[in-house]
Amino acid sequence: MLSKYDVVIIGSGHNSLIAAAYLTRAGRSVLILEKNDRPGGFLRTEELTLPGFKHDVYAAAHPLFLNSPAYADFREALEARGLRYVNTDLPTGVSMENGETAVFARSVEGLTVEAERLARGDGAVLGRMFDAFTPYAGNVFELFNLDLSGQKASGILQKLLYDHRAGGKGYSAFAASLFSTARNTVSEFQSPVMRAMLASWVTHLGRTPDEVGSGIWVPLTTMALMGGGMPIPEGGSEKLAQALTRLVLDQGGTIVTSTRAERIVVKDGKAVAVQTAEGEKYHAKHAVVASTVPDQLYLSLLADTQVSPDIRSQAKRFRYGRGCVQIHLALSEAPKWPDSRFARVGQPHLTDGLDGFTQAIAQGMADLLPAKPTFTVDCSTNLDPTRAPVGKAIMRLQVLEVPCRPRGDAAGQIDVGDGTWTKELTERFAERVISIVGKHIPNIPSAIIDKSVVTPDTLARFNPNSGPGDPYGGSHDLAQSYLFSPLPSQPGHRTEIPNLFMLGAATWPGHGINGGSGYIVAQQLLSLEK
Repeated sequence: MLSKYDVVIIGSGHNSLIAAAYLTRAGRSVLILEKNDRPGGFLRTEELTLPGFKHDVYAAAHPLFLNSPAYADFREALEARGLRYVNTDLPTGVSMENGETAVFARSVEGLTVEAERLARGDGAVLGRMFDAFTPYAGNVFELFNLDLSGQKASGILQKLLYDHRAGGKGYSAFAASLFSTARNTVSEFQSPVMRAMLASWVTHLGRTPDEVGSGIWVPLTTMALMGGGMPIPEGGSEKLAQALTRLVLDQGGTIVTSTRAERIVVKDGKAVAVQTAEGEKYHAKHAVVASTVPDQLYLSLLADTQVSPDIRSQAKRFRYGRGCVQIHLALSEAPKWPDSRFARVGQPHLTDGLDGFTQAIAQGMADLLPAKPTFTVDCSTNLDPTRAPVGKAIMRLQVLEVPCRPRGDAAGQIDVGDGTWTKELTERFAERVISIVGKHIPNIPSAIIDKSVVTPDTLARFNPNSGPGDPYGGSHDLAQSYLFSPLPSQPGHRTEIPNLFMLGAATWPGHGINGGSGYIVAQQLLSLEK
């Protein structure tokens, strides 16, 4: 194996693999170093419960990726290597504790009909929300493929933020919406079911419904779900990682697993090599790319390198968000929803309403186990029967806004000890969540034949970018978003070391399977070498 490459990449999450796919296609020699046993990061599918039951351990659906330039560029090559998506016309929905339900149709007409069914006049409210956002939508979605600190993005931001009808002297309605909340955005809807269905999705973007800055993500997420649906790879989420890995290898790239990068070697102001924990040193002729969070990069990989005091100080203050619990269930039969439409819904929320949801979030923010959490349910076998033995099913319960290290229980029923997710604590909290599912799906828990639970401690052990167990690789509140991401003194993917780049969840456009930062960094590297 070579010891010198054009580009050395630390970490093999999907963004790293996408960057490597572009670089190797252009003829660059690329090495990817991965600490785990196989590439893919949070794209991992395993038989967590019983043989034949294939669970997506971490990430599951890929709606943003299907709308990405990376998928457009590599779709044919990935499909040739085994990737096939299955999708639904009902990406999400909501089931309320009182029995009311709603489904989210991908067509404007279908969603409008559902809104009007829930409350007369809400169809018109939905139309006004779309009308307010549509003039900005093209520019907003273009930003997802650009480094926000770059010249082209700066021009787009100028268009978005200023009201050019007034000569650019005032700010636009879009600018004001950046400081609104999701609750405010949905406040005109009369139906509490509609409000809960639309506002709850901001938590999947690292925001909360009452958080300043969450408002714009309601119409944005609504349009993204209408455009992308809720696609999952047939055979499991890891199929995307496997197809990307094969593509990179077929194009001449090299991937080394079970190898932890320990230090980035900097000489004469440039990154020249990556040293592993095993003492191997891999030299980079052109660039080093780190799929890391800022504290991992500046306090660990560059611990011995002189960087500006501001950068080092900001990296020390980098904040993580709350944790996530995912309960994977093996079922003896498919879930029997009272609303038969839910057999086609990709990932619905179960909730007692927006007020109850925000109360649960507040409890999580106070490091308390929420007494009545809101969460999503997805049953991959509805779309992909290959994930379980014939007649059986799998289900995932994804509970966000859970404290990484709880210091108490909001209901006063669970002893959290020192906050470590012990087997007993995990079991008690899983029982609470499953009992809520039983209020919405009559054959739960009777259909459960086995379960496996992923906790914040699981995330922290698997991926150092999760810090104490944050699935989103850092807090995404307003102070760590957009041009403050990954750090205020580094508002882009290029670090102050000119040939060292960052990608991944802590960089724009953030977490989730979107491929954005991998695409952005690849274009930057290829343009530098022209």
